[in-house]
Amino acid sequence: MENTRRSFLKQMSVAGLGAAGLAIAGEASATTVVTPGAKDKKKPVGKDDGKLRFGFIGTGSRCHEHINNVLAIPGNKIVAICDIQQGPIEATLKHIAKFNVPAPKVYTGSEREFEKMLNNEEFDCVIIASPWEWHVPMSVAAMKAGVPYVGVEVSAANTLEECWDLVNVSEATGSHLNIMENVCYRRDCMAALRMVREGLFGELLHGACGYEHDLREVKFNDGKHYTYQPGSGDLRMGPTAFSEAQWRTNHSVHRNGDVYPTHGIGPVANCLDINRGNRFLSLSAMATQSRGLHKFIVDNGGENHPLAKIQFNLGDIVTSMIKCANGQTVIVTHDTNSPRPYSLGFRIQGTEGLWMNDGNHVYVQGKSKPHRWDDSEEWFKQYDHNLWAKYAAEAAEAGHGGMDYIMMYDLINAIRNKKPAPMDCYDAAAWSAISGLSEMSIARGGALVDFPDFTRGQWIHRQPAFAL
Repeated sequence: MENTRRSFLKQMSVAGLGAAGLAIAGEASATTVVTPGAKDKKKPVGKDDGKLRFGFIGTGSRCHEHINNVLAIPGNKIVAICDIQQGPIEATLKHIAKFNVPAPKVYTGSEREFEKMLNNEEFDCVIIASPWEWHVPMSVAAMKAGVPYVGVEVSAANTLEECWDLVNVSEATGSHLNIMENVCYRRDCMAALRMVREGLFGELLHGACGYEHDLREVKFNDGKHYTYQPGSGDLRMGPTAFSEAQWRTNHSVHRNGDVYPTHGIGPVANCLDINRGNRFLSLSAMATQSRGLHKFIVDNGGENHPLAKIQFNLGDIVTSMIKCANGQTVIVTHDTNSPRPYSLGFRIQGTEGLWMNDGNHVYVQGKSKPHRWDDSEEWFKQYDHNLWAKYAAEAAEAGHGGMDYIMMYDLINAIRNKKPAPMDCYDAAAWSAISGLSEMSIARGGALVDFPDFTRGQWIHRQPAFAL
């Protein structure tokens, strides 16, 4: 199983490593550090008609949500889209047509068709919403093609090598890489961040977060719907399945670690000023047995179902503990194979109080009743972030409770004003590195592993910037 896993990860990362060619696993490149965005760009923002030129690689449902927000915000246009599957291409063209805007150019065919799109067209921003194993090769290609801003979906990378590729190429090219971590823009997370910055919780001590979401029906859909239809018995994964089950489930076969950490760690990292006065130092991880996916197959398809023969490597619950340079600890949990309600399990705790999103609890010493929780809603009304206060109406119709709109607005604002990416290559690398490090730690029996400093010491003097 371990040899199979190594082969799988090698196949995933080889394209990205070959494209970057700047660093090996866990090592900083010897090249001179260049702040992303520092180099001059040949492609001016909003050339000709002043509209920002967007391209999309990967045209599934996530792409449609991004398109909704790009076109809802004035001054943008979609130049080109790329996908290897004709079905998603056609669905995306129909979706764009609803906005009464010109149809974009279409690039489809081989797996490397995205390279042709990047070389043929001029963009101000390219959004990558492809399967995980393609995030780094496509991001690297876009940055090397001179795209000023590259937005990559989560997780940005699967291995430490890939994390370094994102950092090294962003620094070398000057392109801004932005990880599209929408949960950082969740309304309660942004209110909690404001409370942290205004000192309501005192000096921070501890954080908790994770991705706890029953995805069994997503991982075995029946090839006709987004999720498996209970009772159909038509469980599928791989090429004959639909959407994420074509590729996501395979990670549960070959890997054992926190394969999807950024929804949780992103907001906590912002509260802790990670990469900006603080950084992750080390990590230790452990995993439970792998039971949930096999049981789901047997319960819905029977013991003789072909998929019942698969041995899944991913532990049902993966727990990682991280130590920070400024002393704090963070617990990150991954749980997608179990029957359970959705939760990201946020907890931000300091010397004066804490927020826990499960139960919507806030406690602030001296302002809350002793030993009694406050409803977080009342606190968050008072400390609503200004982005939400200004754009709540526009965000109301957007995906994921509006956070997708706020995220896209913030990115577009950065592009128009030629500002750094809101969540840059160092964030993408540090947050995504939990995947590779947790796999490494679990394989070593929970051993403590060092966290790379992707900023190469810049974290000491970098200032907090997110949503300020």
